[in-house]
Amino acid sequence: MDPLSQGVLGASLSQSLSRKQHIVVAGILGLLAGMSPDLDVLIRSHDDPLLFLEFHRQFTHSLFFIPIGSLVCAWVLHPLIAKKRGLSFQQSWLYCTLGYSTHALLDSCTSYGTQLLWPFTNERYAWSTVSVIDPIYTLPILILVVLATFKRKTWLARLAFLWAVMYPTIGMIQRDRAVAAGWQLASERQHTQIKLEAKPSFANILLWKVVYETNDRYYVDAVRVGSTVKTYPGQSVPKLDVNRDFPWLDPNSQQAIDIERFRWFSNGYVAQDPDDKTRVIDVRYSIIPNQVKSLWSIKLSPSADMKSHVEYHTHRDSSPESREEFFGMLFD
Repeated sequence: MDPLSQGVLGASLSQSLSRKQHIVVAGILGLLAGMSPDLDVLIRSHDDPLLFLEFHRQFTHSLFFIPIGSLVCAWVLHPLIAKKRGLSFQQSWLYCTLGYSTHALLDSCTSYGTQLLWPFTNERYAWSTVSVIDPIYTLPILILVVLATFKRKTWLARLAFLWAVMYPTIGMIQRDRAVAAGWQLASERQHTQIKLEAKPSFANILLWKVVYETNDRYYVDAVRVGSTVKTYPGQSVPKLDVNRDFPWLDPNSQQAIDIERFRWFSNGYVAQDPDDKTRVIDVRYSIIPNQVKSLWSIKLSPSADMKSHVEYHTHRDSSPESREEFFGMLFD
C-alpha cells in the first residue's frame, strides 16, 4: 500500500486507543511507525536487481517482527517526539506497536504479496481486496485523522479505523463476485482451469482483472462488478516454458536461477513477452485489466555469461488511449 495510506491507518489505530491529552503525539507515533516497515525498500543491490523483490514485504512485514520493529521505532521516536511531551517509554512503545501492527495486514489486502509468517514460511499472502493506491480508501481516513488531531476527539479516529476495516470487507465481496464471473467466462469457453484469481484494477474496487490458468495458457479478462456484472473478454498468452522459449539458456546459469526467483515472486504467473522474446513478464498486472501488457518484467541476454543477472524493468503505459480505454471500462 502507498505510504500515506499506511501512515494514516497507523495513526487512526494509535489515536483510537490513546488518551485525549496524548492524541496528537499518539497520532504522530502511529503515523511514522505505520510507514516504517517499508524501509525495507532500501535493501537493494546494483549487481542483483531482483534482491529487492525478495526482501520487500519480507522480515519487516512479518507478524512475528512487530514487537522488534515497533521497539526500534520507539527507541528512535521517543526521545525525539514523545519524551518532551510527558509520555513514558512504555506509552511510546504501545503507540508505535499499534501503528506498526497495521502495516503488514493492510499490505496483505493488496495483491502484491506479503510474507506475514516469515521466517516459518516465505509464502506471500495476498487477499486482493483493495488496490495498492485507492483514494476512496485513503481520503476518508486522512480527513478523520486530521479532524481527530485538531479537535482532540478519539471517536473520530475510531470512525477512521472503522472505515479502514469496512472498505476491504466490501472489497472482499467485490472480489468474490469478480471470481464468480471469471469462472463463468472460463466455463463458457469450455476451459478446464488450474487456478483463477481476481485483482482490483488501479485505484478502485469496481473494475477487476481476472487471470486464470489452463494447462498451457493464461487468460486475462476484465470484470466490472457494479449493480450488475459486466465482462470485457481479453487476451491470452502461453505459459512460460523455459526450454521452449529460451533454448539457448544454460539451466545452471544465474539468468536461469533468476527466472525461478521471478516465478516465485509472480506466484507462478509468468510468460514470455509477446512483444519482446527476451523478456519474462508477470501476467498478473497491467494498466488495462484485460490486456497482457505487464507492469514489470525481467530481460535476458543470450550473450550474458554464467554469472550475470537478468535486468529488471518496469513499464508504465500512460498514453491517452490507454487512459480512455481504462476509464471507459471503469465508468461503463
